[in-house]
Amino acid sequence: MPSRAVLRTSSLQPDTPIQFLKGVGEKRADALARLGVRTALDLVWHLPHRYLDASTLTPLARARVGDEISAVGRVMAKRVLPTRKGLRIFHAVLRDDSGLLECVWPGQAFLDRTIREGQLLLVSGPVRFYHGRQMAPREFIILGEADDAESAPEGLILPIYPATEGLGHRQIRALIERHLDALIPLIADLLPPARREALGLPTLPEALRAVHRPSSAAEAELGRRRLAFDELFDVQLMLARARALAKRDKGGLGQVSNATFTRRLRESLPWSLTGDQEKALTQIAADMAAAERMHRLLMGDVGTGKTVVALLAMLVALENQHQAALMAPTELLAEQHATTLARLLAPLGIMPEVLLGRMPAADKASARKRIASGAARIIIGTHALLQETVAFKQLGLVVIDEQHRFGVEQRAALINKGSAPDVLLLTATPIPRSLALTLYGDLDVSALRERPPGRGKVRTAIRVDAERERVWTFVGEECRRGRQAYVVLPVIDESEKADLRAATTMAEQLRSRYVDLEVGLVHGRLKPEDRDAVMRRFRDGTIQVLVATTVIEVGIDVPNATIMVVEHPERFGLAQLHQLRGRVGRGDEESYCILLADGGVPERLKAFAATTDGFKVAELDLQERGMGDLIGARQSGGITLRHAKLAEDGDLLEKARAMARDVIERDPALQRPEHGPLRDRAIARFPRAVELFRVG
Repeated sequence: MPSRAVLRTSSLQPDTPIQFLKGVGEKRADALARLGVRTALDLVWHLPHRYLDASTLTPLARARVGDEISAVGRVMAKRVLPTRKGLRIFHAVLRDDSGLLECVWPGQAFLDRTIREGQLLLVSGPVRFYHGRQMAPREFIILGEADDAESAPEGLILPIYPATEGLGHRQIRALIERHLDALIPLIADLLPPARREALGLPTLPEALRAVHRPSSAAEAELGRRRLAFDELFDVQLMLARARALAKRDKGGLGQVSNATFTRRLRESLPWSLTGDQEKALTQIAADMAAAERMHRLLMGDVGTGKTVVALLAMLVALENQHQAALMAPTELLAEQHATTLARLLAPLGIMPEVLLGRMPAADKASARKRIASGAARIIIGTHALLQETVAFKQLGLVVIDEQHRFGVEQRAALINKGSAPDVLLLTATPIPRSLALTLYGDLDVSALRERPPGRGKVRTAIRVDAERERVWTFVGEECRRGRQAYVVLPVIDESEKADLRAATTMAEQLRSRYVDLEVGLVHGRLKPEDRDAVMRRFRDGTIQVLVATTVIEVGIDVPNATIMVVEHPERFGLAQLHQLRGRVGRGDEESYCILLADGGVPERLKAFAATTDGFKVAELDLQERGMGDLIGARQSGGITLRHAKLAEDGDLLEKARAMARDVIERDPALQRPEHGPLRDRAIARFPRAVELFRVG
């Protein structure tokens, strides 16, 4: 057992237990362990999660109402005041050489135990007028205690570290500052100098020093970008390796189109394909004809014609005497595909086979028999296709719609029913290129942005509470003219905890208002069969107004539905709002998406209303929410980016991808001595990568 003596700074090693660093000890070591800091090296990698910019401080006397400022002052007085509604507000009066300013923290009475008179505080936030000038700080830092002689800092960018109970960010900052100069030399830089200089990035030790001890916001940002590059490179290294293994292990069927069916379908279409559709089909045809198996994602905005592209790919499989299967996440969506494909295939004399769980046992048995014999050539179904009793004669193409609604194992279960069939994944959720390269870097990606002619335009309008009556009058008038409307709410039932309109209550109100119209209700707590029954009635036109939660976000195609009303739109993500908007405008009539906001209208909603381009909306959504909330779409797990900001680091991502592919092409399993550290770092950062590098 090592000695309990505190180690000298000069004897630090990367694996030195954290408790033996000066200023730590057992109690603080336990707290640091909760933050994942167990060794000296862990401490240098415990990075700030934000900064307070004290480089431009405003004297308290010059704080103007409406400004957002940073200021420093000593606490001269403090108190907790109750309000009539029971809210307790913590007040503190700060003073500097120029004068006084009152700061208020509504609902944070507990700060009375944290902030003490005489302390030096750095505060940052907006200044408002309420019985005089007040600041409502968004952030604050205790710079010094009452007996400290410390004065207001100048030119400081203060790092704020993730903290834990018993160990605040001030203590962590002091601890890192104390040992930083000794810790930095322990860091090895794996990026070759020539590549690093070409990227215009600092060395890794320089980057870590910059993020812990920045002299400016720009310096901290440059350090972050270096860390982001390493992180993105490790992700792309994994994806490049996965792609290499897939190409090596999965030979293709070499399916070359002879135009027997594809030409006849093109000739029967009443419209011409868009440029994006033609480009995607060229890419798919090349993939299917190649010696390697196709594994492509077709990503398209709502209404851009993914179904026709997928059908033409399925016909290539038929031209090569193979079967093609399309799997959808819901029976309603599978039925919709079956209806669409049956109409498109009628001139070719081909009838798609349908296999759904709710079909009578005799019908399912008959369908399985036709699939096994090869009589059924195009098969459409849901999870029912995954059952062991379903066998294909020669499956050549698997198409999976809304692929993110299926788990990895479910997708594999269908694919494995054939002998290396080509795979085409579909998604109606556009994502930015940067996110696509991170989530789907091991796939080939085609994108559809153009909308075919004949689709009705969708006008997006934002309305506030005072215009509510006009909105509901408009909805009633349109439905009486023979149109249909969706009304979407964020919650099912009303609650005292959230002052939100609810779907169940709204359905009752609209039934009372529209006595001559049929109002339906669907939400996530209904049984799937009951929910589908209501949505079928809406599809068939017997329900004119459908009140719903987001269960209709991706679903049925109702060309007659021309109105989408969304209550509390500020509660939804922009990509989610775009999916909801995509439920209307599917016919040739002009359609409307109405966002009913209660209070003020956020800028994000104005930006959403200004565009109907799903890819632009996705960029806005990425900027707003960051990658953390979006990364789960792949359902592959394990990828979390700590340093990279995909909305800003697209250039780094492209360079990281190119470098990773170059490395993997030259050394697929990273077996060369110079690449061993890269492999070890990728595995340490993303433990799932160990499976990719197990074999050469």
